[in-house]
Amino acid sequence: MINPEAFFKISYGLYLVSSANGTRRSGYISNTVFQVTAEPPQFAIACSKNNYTSEIISAAGKFAVSVLKMDAGASLIGTFGYRSGRESDKFAGMVLKTGVTGAPIVMNDALAIMECTVVQTIDLGTHLLYIAKVEAAELIDPGAEPLTYAHYRSVRKGKAPKNAPTYIDPEKLEARLKQPRYPSYYCPACGYVYVPANGDEASGIPPGTRFEDLPDDWVCPVCGTPKEDFVIKTI
Repeated sequence: MINPEAFFKISYGLYLVSSANGTRRSGYISNTVFQVTAEPPQFAIACSKNNYTSEIISAAGKFAVSVLKMDAGASLIGTFGYRSGRESDKFAGMVLKTGVTGAPIVMNDALAIMECTVVQTIDLGTHLLYIAKVEAAELIDPGAEPLTYAHYRSVRKGKAPKNAPTYIDPEKLEARLKQPRYPSYYCPACGYVYVPANGDEASGIPPGTRFEDLPDDWVCPVCGTPKEDFVIKTI
């Protein structure tokens, strides 16, 4: 038997991976960015074949990585984590930098950045693993703490997007845990569930606060979706 909760104990960071090929550009939030060699420095990333960004990286052979700060904005994560680059320009309004590879580097909430060129691609079935040589790296904010997947899950109550390697079908997980059923409100964009008993302490909302009593300008702490767009759900 496989208990998917065991997977959550593996340590990850959260990063913004971006690329461009001609006029096409896109990016996504990734928790699989890791160093594989020291000399020369090489990193690997995993990207779903369904992601528009994978098409661009495969064609361009380059990508940039923005290491996100612990307090990275929900709107940034929502834009790059839960929207498709085929349907919208994720980079609109972002602070961008173009480096040696030509890939767009997102500077918003970044504490470090890297530029890489792909040297090998491995087909993993649902995902592609890109192994790349680091061409340039810069430390932007040495005093900032990086955002971790553990913090994202436990504090922000975030969930992995469907194309993420760590995605788990919430209905299957719910059935296995046999959770009690009670009405809650969920975000249609990212799947975040607001549970009144838990509140949203990261946004200053104490436990026990009813959804109806949330401020009108309250937004999803994961992706920035407005309160008015939330829908009721029994879980």
